[in-house]
Amino acid sequence: MDGISDLRIIGIDDLRPPIIRKEPYIDLYFKLSHQAPEDWCRDFNSLLAQHPASPKIKEKQGRFIESWVRTPDEIVALFDLLKQTVADCTRQYIERIEDAAKLANAESMAANEESDEQSRLNRIIASLDFEETN
Repeated sequence: MDGISDLRIIGIDDLRPPIIRKEPYIDLYFKLSHQAPEDWCRDFNSLLAQHPASPKIKEKQGRFIESWVRTPDEIVALFDLLKQTVADCTRQYIERIEDAAKLANAESMAANEESDEQSRLNRIIASLDFEETN
């Protein structure tokens, strides 16, 4: 199974190759090495939301980056941008997961410390002798 760190662009969708048409643009469908998680796709889409070529990934599918250019000369620059964005998005995604894991671990340790303190308190209270002594 491929991990998120292995995610990269591996080619063009065989079923939707770029073609020159009458319209003044060329649709591009870049294929990813494996399906990206939905939240990774959302992050990717937000990173490029303001880009004029509107690169995006359908979050539920997570397999293709859809975009367009006006001329074939723009393809290399767009491709380089997409490769860099995939790498940046993956790095940010991994950092967020690691930060969440660290936070969960810290919370777990804090809960264990509370639990240890609570156990100690419970033992002390249980050891109190409430019998009257004269």
